Amino acid sequence: MSVTLEQRIRETNERARKMKENDSFFYLKSVEDLDGARAKVDGREMIMFASYNYLGLIKHPKVVGAAKEALDKYGTGAAGVRFLAGTTDAHAKLEEKIARFKNADAAITFSSGYTTNLAAVTTLCRRGDLVIMDKLDHASIIDGCLLSGANHRSFLHNNVESLENILVRSEKYQNKLIVIDAVYSMDGDIAPLPEISRLAKRYNAKLMVDEAHSIGVIGKTGHGIEEHFGLENAVDIHMGTLSKTIPSIGGYLAGNQELINFLKLTARPFIFSASLPPVAAAAAQACFEVIESEPELIVQLQKNIKQFREGLQGMGYNTGNSETAIVPIMVGEEERALDLCKEVNRKGVFICPILFPAVPKGTDRLRAHVQASHTSEEIEEALHIFEQAGKNVGII
Repeated sequence: MSVTLEQRIRETNERARKMKENDSFFYLKSVEDLDGARAKVDGREMIMFASYNYLGLIKHPKVVGAAKEALDKYGTGAAGVRFLAGTTDAHAKLEEKIARFKNADAAITFSSGYTTNLAAVTTLCRRGDLVIMDKLDHASIIDGCLLSGANHRSFLHNNVESLENILVRSEKYQNKLIVIDAVYSMDGDIAPLPEISRLAKRYNAKLMVDEAHSIGVIGKTGHGIEEHFGLENAVDIHMGTLSKTIPSIGGYLAGNQELINFLKLTARPFIFSASLPPVAAAAAQACFEVIESEPELIVQLQKNIKQFREGLQGMGYNTGNSETAIVPIMVGEEERALDLCKEVNRKGVFICPILFPAVPKGTDRLRAHVQASHTSEEIEEALHIFEQAGKNVGII
């Protein structure tokens, strides 16, 4: 039975209204005085566990300095699309830096991570092609598949056998693209890249990896999933965002020169979207430079992840298969997840719940993001709050 647009609007707004009445609407909060590990949320200082600022670079002096210099030089924007009047030397330098960082020939940047994935899939695949996705791939990848017109199949999450079952039946397709996340945004686990890369080569498929949550987080020096596994040339198309560990805005694709040239000449989200503000490009470039010049940040992040995750597990919390800075606190039902989130927020930790339909029913959770800028004392304070809250609502 079909549902009208008016019904969908009413149902969504009614759900939000009830959550607000119950003081359980944790979204679109006013965040100010953001200073890495802490922030003022709705006028109250809290420990920040909802931000993607994994290395704490938002106020790093080198990043802020580069942004100020670019603002003075370029002003607030490029006032054009990249294809025509919107490319500055700030964009060129950023793309050169990304290419070197990912050990690729060249790179191209877009106005958001979401449009980057749309651009990649819709430009590289079309009707009659095949896109193969992990079942838990990001929504932007799924939307790219739908818009491309290509046939698309999903394999069971991180299940190499399930992937090969699709590939063995893909002989009729001339163009095959496998798209995976390096780190999965709801679970914090890592894709089995060595096995997936071997299958891609065996069955003549291109492999694209979304590194939104892996740059600066995994790999000894924060260079991402290939470094994490000690591999080279395992990935054909590197995708990443400029709005998480790199606290600016936008996204990128990196690969061989011919591929990037093709994208610059044909990708609709590149041709028809306004250019990244040069100040954002300069800030992003500075972030990549800081990652390479200050490897101690990655070391500190890993220490903090271990302290936080093991602390939660020691209390009896279920953190799933997380190996990274994304630490899910699995609860199950929506009401219990909201109760826990309310209690934790009330005690001074800012964190948000992840609910159906963002995750399957019965897997509602709180999602924590650990930062290098959290002190050991702040993590212990947060763990104490989670322990109290969990006992108060009967989770642990």
